[in-house]
Amino acid sequence: MPTISVVVPVYRGEGSLNELYRQLVATLEGEALEFELLFVEDCGGDRSWELIRELADGDARVRGLRMSRNFGQHSALLCGIRAAANDIVVTLDDDLQNPPAEIPRLLAKLAEGYDVVYGTPDREQHGFYRNVASRITKLALQNAMGAEFAGKTSAFRVFRTELRQAFKDYRNPSVNLDVLLSWGTTRFASMTVRHDARQDGSSGYTLYKLIAHAANMMTGFSTMPLQIASFMGFAFSLFGGVVLAWVLGRYLIQGNPVQGFPFLASIIAIFSGVQLFSIGIIGEYLARAHFRMMERPPFVVSEQVGQSKN
Repeated sequence: MPTISVVVPVYRGEGSLNELYRQLVATLEGEALEFELLFVEDCGGDRSWELIRELADGDARVRGLRMSRNFGQHSALLCGIRAAANDIVVTLDDDLQNPPAEIPRLLAKLAEGYDVVYGTPDREQHGFYRNVASRITKLALQNAMGAEFAGKTSAFRVFRTELRQAFKDYRNPSVNLDVLLSWGTTRFASMTVRHDARQDGSSGYTLYKLIAHAANMMTGFSTMPLQIASFMGFAFSLFGGVVLAWVLGRYLIQGNPVQGFPFLASIIAIFSGVQLFSIGIIGEYLARAHFRMMERPPFVVSEQVGQSKN
């Protein structure tokens, strides 16, 4: 039987942690699996870390990692995955929207020969802005992963721990776990799972964070924005050629040039806008290259509880 490491990024999860722990233990013990639970606290400012310490004191299978500051969900996941000691990693959120009871089904699918299995929600129980941003992010992820399968990704996933070798040296503050997993395999699968409504608190994703995450995905792991800029440059160059041909044709046929300052100002504004837009995209990529050269770490652990088997 494979051994399991469950990695849970925790952000303001004090209201759900004890129940999540209870359900995880009941499910995994019910399957007679050897497991460890890794809770990665991402500096949410509540009592989550105190609860994790209590769980670790009472159960040797629980380990806790506390970030030095808020690095974000995917950085917390990367931290937990690098610390995992077992054969298979299971990731899920701390809000009980991903039911632990579905884990055995994902593990059974993984045993069919896949390397990564996603639990795709039957119906997402998020707010309107979260759902819209999720769709935009998955479009960018599809381009980054180079696979139609990207639309089925979710935070509820199981994969073989050995895949982390593909990104063991990754050092960048921009992290997306699904892209990193695609560096190590193409054997993905998904299955529909239950997605429950959030029982406590509210999502840590504000509208600003959702927009920033979608923009990070589009510029940090994809060349799609550059391709859009190139297409717009080509399209407006073609448009400019058509306008020039019309102006010259009118002058040669009718003997008078096109009249009017508004026409000229509109053409200049359009072309200037496209140029600035394209330069802005290139600047964004240059900024990311700059930050990568700085080798800023994706996370820093300030405190640990529990014993590692590594």
